[in-house]
Amino acid sequence: MGGGVGGHAPGVSLGVEEEFLLVDPGSGECVGHAEDVLERAGPHRWRASGGSFHTELLGSQVEAVTGVCHDLAGLRAQLRYGRARLAEAARERGALLVAAGTPVLGGRPPPAARGERFAAIVSAYGDVVEDYQACGCHVHVGVPDREAAVAVVNHLRPWLPVLVALAANSPFDRGRPTRYAARRMMEMARFPGAGVPPWSASAADYDARVAALVESGALVDGAMTFWLARPSPRWPTVEVRAGDAAATADEAVLQAALVRGLVAAALADLAAGREAPRVDGQVCAAALWNAARHGLDGAMVDPVSHRAVPVRRLLDGLVARAAPALEEAGDLDAVSRLVEGVRRAGTGADRQRRAARRGGPRAVVDMLVRQTESGDLDTGLDTGLDAGLGAGSDAGPDVAGGPAEGAGEPPDETPGEKPGVWDAGERVPEPDAP
Repeated sequence: MGGGVGGHAPGVSLGVEEEFLLVDPGSGECVGHAEDVLERAGPHRWRASGGSFHTELLGSQVEAVTGVCHDLAGLRAQLRYGRARLAEAARERGALLVAAGTPVLGGRPPPAARGERFAAIVSAYGDVVEDYQACGCHVHVGVPDREAAVAVVNHLRPWLPVLVALAANSPFDRGRPTRYAARRMMEMARFPGAGVPPWSASAADYDARVAALVESGALVDGAMTFWLARPSPRWPTVEVRAGDAAATADEAVLQAALVRGLVAAALADLAAGREAPRVDGQVCAAALWNAARHGLDGAMVDPVSHRAVPVRRLLDGLVARAAPALEEAGDLDAVSRLVEGVRRAGTGADRQRRAARRGGPRAVVDMLVRQTESGDLDTGLDTGLDAGLGAGSDAGPDVAGGPAEGAGEPPDETPGEKPGVWDAGERVPEPDAP
């Protein structure tokens, strides 16, 4: 699954799981049409490399999973295809596809998805999950082995709150403004073991901790951990689940690129014999709360220095840490432009709040639908993603090593650019740094 990071050779493998909500076109409330939508969506174009569509916990949620990718242009093509296919299937069923961390409007809780595992989850957690419609953007990055995965997660711990702040896209919760930029973090906090993972000395140490949680009944099984970063229970990857569902495909690409850069930086430190700092778990939890509450605005406690630092300065530090790997892959310019695009247009949470001020919660839903289907971070900046990155777009080999289906081909269903995703002339002012 691994490999060189160079832009002219296959990069370290990555893939993204995107969770979405289904809403009624009239009321804007969530509807439980997931099974019908997935049946209409059919098989994923990149299924040979692992691309797929899935149900989630509740019937109002669907998920698009990319195949294994090695460059950002190939990843973006798959993300846009997954969104376009699910959006089309949703419209056929009389619903709309929305990328948001939590439901904007209320409504009756949808039923849980069918299946023994979902039933076990509902039985274990009771009413905590009855209306748990939180959606995230999950990034997988290939690593050499499970020991490396656990050690990489240790290195990622201080950066997870910054990724949360950058991807904040859930300021509303069932019809009410929450005053949180990433309310999804508060929803996840309902569960045992949520948040920044503990530091683990080895894969055996990590596995023993998970086994104890399963044995106690706190987790349904070993694949049920709620931490924001973990060794994947199924693949030779590190899985990072910090970001809210990305409002646009471009923002999902940004999250994936930064995570891959952080993983590469961690692997370089490990190769040089540099162990991850054992940052305090409670300080990490406080930083995560800062990120959820304020997004990119305000300050956050730095888990390493224990000092309050403007979040945007910590974001600069994150980009600097990921920069060597991004530059080697030929991605640094595009990622820098995407980061600047979010700074200028605001996070998904910022844009939701502006839409609400102009037209109320229903205007937020309408904007989210446009963003989800367009896929573009419409900031007036040329990111270079449309022209492709690196030597050429590819979706990477499949898990068994065979060629990916349709690698590098932009999907026919991908919509073109749509004006009015949000007001590109309305920018979030850069706060003064103390």
